[in-house]
Amino acid sequence: MRVIGGSARGRRLKAPRGLRTRPMADKIREALFAMLDSLGIRPRRVLDLYAGSGAVGIEAVSRGAEWVDFVERSAAACAVIRDNLVTTGFADRAAVHCTTVQAFLRRPPREPYDFVIMDPPYADPTIHETMLAVAHSPHVRDGTVLVVGHSPRVPMPERMDGLEQLRDRCHGDSCVAIYVIRRSGPDGSEADS
Repeated sequence: MRVIGGSARGRRLKAPRGLRTRPMADKIREALFAMLDSLGIRPRRVLDLYAGSGAVGIEAVSRGAEWVDFVERSAAACAVIRDNLVTTGFADRAAVHCTTVQAFLRRPPREPYDFVIMDPPYADPTIHETMLAVAHSPHVRDGTVLVVGHSPRVPMPERMDGLEQLRDRCHGDSCVAIYVIRRSGPDGSEADS
């Protein structure tokens, strides 16, 4: 596993041992950032939920993001993320939070993120519930982009209370859906809840 593009391109990344975490493969990350590029999306302040190795957040920083917060409940994976940040030289542009996604979302935000990635355990039955928790969290704002890694066996809705799908692409047994958070309608009124 390595950084695909940007200032840290080619740097090798460690992955947590065991099968509890499933890092997003290089080709999937490459496809994701190509899709973001085609949509004109340039992440600046990033929240990487279920961070695993931290590869997606690190990729975002390598490509120009200013800050990333990693959220991962496994202490071993948190240690791997910290090592990967040192290896890539991004330790001063990131923080690692060794806690659950739900606990992190309950914390008061410092400032909203413009980009959130969530790559939960494969075929997670609570994936839609977590997407809604993110969409209604004070950690995001109108226009924040939410990227969701998911199994092809998990259908992803085109619209969901405050979320509008921009893309959903599968590569083999891995899929990535890109949503934008809509907190207000086109006329500036609050979006339907």
